[in-house]
Amino acid sequence: MPKSYWGEIKDPVHGYVYITEQEKTIIDSYPVQRLRRLRQLAGAEYVYPGANHTRFEHSVGVMYLAGKVTENPNISKAISHGEAEAVRIAGLLHDVGHGPFSHVFEHLLTKKLNKTHEDITAWIIKHSELKDIIGKAGYKAEEISELAVGSLSIGGKAFLNQIIRSSIDVDKLDFVVRDTYHTGAEYGFVDVFRLIHSFDVLDGNLAVDMGALSTLESFIIARIESFKSIYFHRVGRSAQIMLAKALEKADEELGLSSFKNPEDYLAMDDYTVWTMLKNCRKSSPIIKNLERRRMLKCAYEQTFYVKDKTVSNIFSAEEFRNQIRDRIAKDAKVEPEAIIIDVPTVPSVPYHHSMFMEPMEIPVFNKTRDGKKEVKRLSEISGIFDVLKGFINILRVYTDEKNRGKVAEAALKILGEIPSSAKISY
Repeated sequence: MPKSYWGEIKDPVHGYVYITEQEKTIIDSYPVQRLRRLRQLAGAEYVYPGANHTRFEHSVGVMYLAGKVTENPNISKAISHGEAEAVRIAGLLHDVGHGPFSHVFEHLLTKKLNKTHEDITAWIIKHSELKDIIGKAGYKAEEISELAVGSLSIGGKAFLNQIIRSSIDVDKLDFVVRDTYHTGAEYGFVDVFRLIHSFDVLDGNLAVDMGALSTLESFIIARIESFKSIYFHRVGRSAQIMLAKALEKADEELGLSSFKNPEDYLAMDDYTVWTMLKNCRKSSPIIKNLERRRMLKCAYEQTFYVKDKTVSNIFSAEEFRNQIRDRIAKDAKVEPEAIIIDVPTVPSVPYHHSMFMEPMEIPVFNKTRDGKKEVKRLSEISGIFDVLKGFINILRVYTDEKNRGKVAEAALKILGEIPSSAKISY
């Protein structure tokens, strides 16, 4: 038990999370308490009524798992007590930069300011009340801010960043079990503690012992299934698209993207911004529809392997998507504004950037009889990973109820021109 033990937090996913006096002062700060007013999966509650959990409990969970990683003997022997505590604090603060409706606000940050929530996280840790609180706890806010977003440069200790941000970080380990728990959409069991127990350091990087291969495979499968059934569910995405549109329409009047200091930014949460959007002339019709669950409807859906140039363009370039949208609108004789082409590469899709998986992204090793560690390519030792490492690209066309039939016909005609070699059904 740590010397400055304060008490415990009862978490529905991990059980009792023990915290220190120092951690309590950080948890009680305004930037962390604000996370109670940011839902983890804005939009998902329209599909899964139980998905009302917040960034707050997720952040406590990430801190807890970060602590478990540092207790692994392979990791603990390579770090000091101060570094272990810094990793826990960084885990706790890794999401303080999220905006209202979490990833949906990212759409606005990226479009208007060319920033991500990670940029804002680092800014808030360095320039809000957190700076002094972290300083009093004996740490440098600058270093914690970099560690929280996985960019601290520490010679030979890249693994410290990777605990917080990598293909198999504690952030993903927490949300894969937490989000499935709260939605009820539990795809397979992921033994996160088995994975954490199998972590080791290889050439300064976080690596996974091959003995835990089946657990690693179940983690990858759970993430892909969660992506399809939770994060990119067509109704949940409809709610997120509507919120993103409402934020964009109201931005000029409400100045949502023109905050000048951390206090202005932190004043925005799900409650305050929902009320602002409801009272703003440009965005209130969308909020009224959400209040009555009048959702945008999916008129067309197709899944692709990205092997075709046309498909790659659709997923990577907004201008290209807009051209296709305009062609569909013209054919269906509706306004272009009434059509949205949705793909998993837009910033408002939760965890979109972490869905790309390359074989060497998760270093795997095998221990030889003489104790040496041999690096392996994940795709060579895992048939499952080899099949799954391709990125799932789902393309959807949304419109309102009244135009659904016309838009579906036009979308089928225009998107039906994409070579069949690029299509796959699942």
